[in-house]
Amino acid sequence: MDIFVRKYNSILKTDLFLVTPPFTQLNTPYPATAYIKGFLNTKDISSTQADLGIEVILALFSRKGLQDLFSYAEKSPGQSRSGNAKRIIALKDEYIKTIDAVIAFLQGKNPTLALQICQEDFLPEASRFSELEELDWAFGAMGTQDKAKHLATLYLEDISDFIIECIDPNFGFSRYAERLGRSANSFDELYEALNKEYTYMDHILIKILEAKIAVIQPRLLIISVPFPGNLYAAFRCAQYVKRKYPEIKVSMGGGFPNTELRSVSDKRVFEFFDFISLDDGELPIELIYNSITKGGDFHLYKRTFLLENGEVTYRNDALRSDYKQFDVGTPDYSDLLLDRYISVIEIVNPMHRMWSDGRWNKLTMAHGCYWGKCTFCDISLDYIKVYEPVAAKLIVDRIEELSEKTGQNGFHFVDEAAPPALMREVALEILRRKISVTWWTNIRFEKSFTRDLCILLKASGCIAVSGGLEVASDRLLKLIDKGVTVEQVAQVTRNFTEAGVLVHAYLMYGYPTQTIQETVDSLEMVRQLFEAGVLQSGFWHQFAMTAHSPVGMHPERFGVVKETEVIGTFANNDINYTDKTGIDHDKFSFGLKKSLFNFMHGICFDYKLQDWFDFKIPKTTVPPDFIEKAIREESKFNTKPTAKVVWLGGKPDAEGFTKYKKNKPLEMTILTFHDKKESFDVQTNKNEGEWLVSILQKIAVSNTQVYTFQEIKTDFESTMEHFELFWYSDPIYNLRDFGLLVL
Repeated sequence: MDIFVRKYNSILKTDLFLVTPPFTQLNTPYPATAYIKGFLNTKDISSTQADLGIEVILALFSRKGLQDLFSYAEKSPGQSRSGNAKRIIALKDEYIKTIDAVIAFLQGKNPTLALQICQEDFLPEASRFSELEELDWAFGAMGTQDKAKHLATLYLEDISDFIIECIDPNFGFSRYAERLGRSANSFDELYEALNKEYTYMDHILIKILEAKIAVIQPRLLIISVPFPGNLYAAFRCAQYVKRKYPEIKVSMGGGFPNTELRSVSDKRVFEFFDFISLDDGELPIELIYNSITKGGDFHLYKRTFLLENGEVTYRNDALRSDYKQFDVGTPDYSDLLLDRYISVIEIVNPMHRMWSDGRWNKLTMAHGCYWGKCTFCDISLDYIKVYEPVAAKLIVDRIEELSEKTGQNGFHFVDEAAPPALMREVALEILRRKISVTWWTNIRFEKSFTRDLCILLKASGCIAVSGGLEVASDRLLKLIDKGVTVEQVAQVTRNFTEAGVLVHAYLMYGYPTQTIQETVDSLEMVRQLFEAGVLQSGFWHQFAMTAHSPVGMHPERFGVVKETEVIGTFANNDINYTDKTGIDHDKFSFGLKKSLFNFMHGICFDYKLQDWFDFKIPKTTVPPDFIEKAIREESKFNTKPTAKVVWLGGKPDAEGFTKYKKNKPLEMTILTFHDKKESFDVQTNKNEGEWLVSILQKIAVSNTQVYTFQEIKTDFESTMEHFELFWYSDPIYNLRDFGLLVL
């Protein structure tokens, strides 16, 4: 614990303390507090932030932490333990001896330990290592560091299993007591839990929080609650501060209240929190801060719940508009323990690992969703509904600023769906500035993602995209109003894959009116996408009806009936419903997820779909070559006059020579190009060669002016004829494979 106290002793008192409670991710901080701190910097409001999740994990998974853990477990009376737990206790000295070295390795500070971990006689092994028999094949393709990282992850998961069984059943690496936050229409169960004695995890959490509050002494504690798995810990933190420091005001914001607490009315909630603000946090927090610092009885608020005259009141009386994205500042990750996050590999899959491996700076290209129509989505809420893109130059300014401040050039754009046109402009700006960036984001699989755009994105540093395929059925995609077809998704995933960009698909089952046949056919579509190699990762989730989605607001249009219209006094978002088809979609869960797990590892494509289920399913109606036909090569040469033409390569070496045709001399030019992998030649006549050298310099990606296809055609025809014959000839065809892009 001393390390955390020493760190925060060096921090001056600040007015605002921004906190993310346990638990979100091990490998990178959730960005909400960094976004707010960046905004507060523009207002000269002092603030400090902390990710209590990683700090609790580091305190727990340490030599002293495990010593205390095993001591506590051994003192627990009358508990029958599984064979796995008994084995871990028997090996406790090995866990205590190795834990600090393993954590340092996963933090990237002790890379040589990989050699010892891979010998498989260094780490104690419990039940999680039984999976290795199934995954031995994968280690041939994994480097030593990755293999060691995966083994170390299994080691941590073994300890986690022990904690859940013997110490705290609510523990989880990326969530804590999540059940208490899910569909909690009533505050009763959570309130009862908060009035019990501290759990083992609570003691660790509050000790860390106590050390920070004592040093920082804020006037306002802001707790960001992104997920149900952060809710219990958020209330525990608020409870401690209200009891120990009643003069400190406490406010809640974040993804959970934004979706779940829009109609909160239980007064007991405000025993813990003074304010709960909704949607974009910048202006609400500024006004709450003003109400605390400026005194007086009359204050204006923005989208904020508070207790007034003993009643829960929703205040939205400030007439000021929310801040534009241009004005919210660059996220600020200072104060966070960026060099102490833990990279783990849970699944041996190059795309799936990105959520748990590596430290990513989080940014947003656009507020909201430019599509904003999907019927399962909360499109009536501002975080989706209010679409506002950020200028490409400002985005890249923020990339450069964050790279310099954090020392890391990896970026995860956390957009609902990044707009293709803006992605193109950001990629061009990155290339123009000649900076090195690694980035990934969420997209819609729309036809705008052409072969050439995908190549451009890859050249700028894009390594992966994730997007919603949802139900791989054209009828249901139309009902969802997704705006894509399965064939289109296949072509877009092909374009990304051929450009070298990994693709993850979000998949859904149990959508209203979905038939058993459609579920089976969706699985077959997914199988074919993986077998074709155009999809590298995916995740199935069961449809959930939410109050702020079109399905939730107009269920009669989608063939479902709400089971209840009762509105709770606490959380209100998930809705229980009955699908008129009467199908039990739950029974498909195991088979869908097991088959996908195998597909992601590149195996079992030859299994019959029936093999994944222990009940009878119909045969698929999808032709076995449906995806193969969909991804056949499209023409590169269907060009619009307004299309932008960009050259990613460098200036060629030009050499003239004469060749004879029917004894007539022809002046020719050989252009030699050098890209990062190889050199190649293009041969043209002299005039075309000179023009090509000239035009490639004009359309080079490093230039600020971008030329259209029509402008290039006009330039060519000012001195020569038959532009189309030249543009669709072998020399240009060759250049199209080496970075001549039509966007």
